[in-house]
Amino acid sequence: MLDENDFRRHADRALEALKNSLIDAEEDGGFYAEEQNGVLNIVFDDGGAKFVITPNTPVQQIWISALSTSFKLDWDYVVRDFVLPKTGEAMVLLVERLLREHTGNVAITLG
Repeated sequence: MLDENDFRRHADRALEALKNSLIDAEEDGGFYAEEQNGVLNIVFDDGGAKFVITPNTPVQQIWISALSTSFKLDWDYVVRDFVLPKTGEAMVLLVERLLREHTGNVAITLG
């Protein structure tokens, strides 16, 4: 298990990298990314939905609320990234898949 400082450092880096990937994909993706108080929001141009990505320090997970589901990602020491245990998807690949499912745009690429 990570100590709190290590978790925050890993979470901050991972969220910053994801935010930058999202910003690069915004123009053709039909969404935009915004960060508020450490929470990353993905807001869709149609105004009907929003994905929320939040670090949860007490349980040392990053939580993603998207498509009416909560995805809880754990730090993986081997791949050095936050990963969804159920599928083994790293955070950026998971968000890319969720964006594609929500928008129907299979051309969205993050990273």
